[in-house]
Amino acid sequence: MTVLTDPLAEGAVRAVWEAGRLLADPAAVRSIRAKSETDYVTNVDLEVQEFLRERLAALTPGVQFMGEEQDNSCLDWSRPCWILDPVDGTTNLIHQFRRSAISLALAEGGQIVFGMVYNPYTEECFTARRGGGAFRNGVPIQVSAVSRLEDSLLSAGTVPGQRELADAAFRQMRALYDRCQDVRRMGCASLELCDVACGRLEGYVELSLQPWDYAAGMLILAEAGGQVTAPGGAPLSLAEGGPLLASNGRLHSALQTILKE
Repeated sequence: MTVLTDPLAEGAVRAVWEAGRLLADPAAVRSIRAKSETDYVTNVDLEVQEFLRERLAALTPGVQFMGEEQDNSCLDWSRPCWILDPVDGTTNLIHQFRRSAISLALAEGGQIVFGMVYNPYTEECFTARRGGGAFRNGVPIQVSAVSRLEDSLLSAGTVPGQRELADAAFRQMRALYDRCQDVRRMGCASLELCDVACGRLEGYVELSLQPWDYAAGMLILAEAGGQVTAPGGAPLSLAEGGPLLASNGRLHSALQTILKE
């Protein structure tokens, strides 16, 4: 039996909405620490994570918690676990690019059963329950019906945290660009998955992501009729990250062929 009843899901959504106020406040970023040359953590990341960790612990006592800004090595994936990215798009947040989100998912039995992605700048809240469809602010969403690559709009990541992959990433982007209408790069994986889910994009590829980047978005996209896998077709891992291919489903095979080139 799932640990997430309707009232608990509603409580989680309310908590994320409250935490979103920190992202939307232009004066919220007071400190920035470099985890690497191109990967940063701000006080907002830490404050949102701690706020939601406490709220989720009160809502669902005993449920594990995976957060980007902590050590997650001791998690037991046979038990329920919240998966949180407190700020997906931290570099965007630092530059006030207004393209960041809070991504929250619940895993049970090794699969995602609930996911939500909240963009506080647009006040768009994407949610999904396994088997229950996907929604944007309570309205059902579906992937686009585009079935030809030449009619598609795609998104591709640039892996700034792993510059050694840059050549491969830009070769991949060029290969996609040559076959579609255009390519976008927005720097927030969870929202790009939601963009595919609601038909704004037909596909999205990244060479390296972490589970908190895609856990919620992959359920939202799947429930909207799309497909999310590793580029070779394998399921994505919740324990460790890797490359990702997301699509409206109709273009998945064609995109896989391009990525194999």
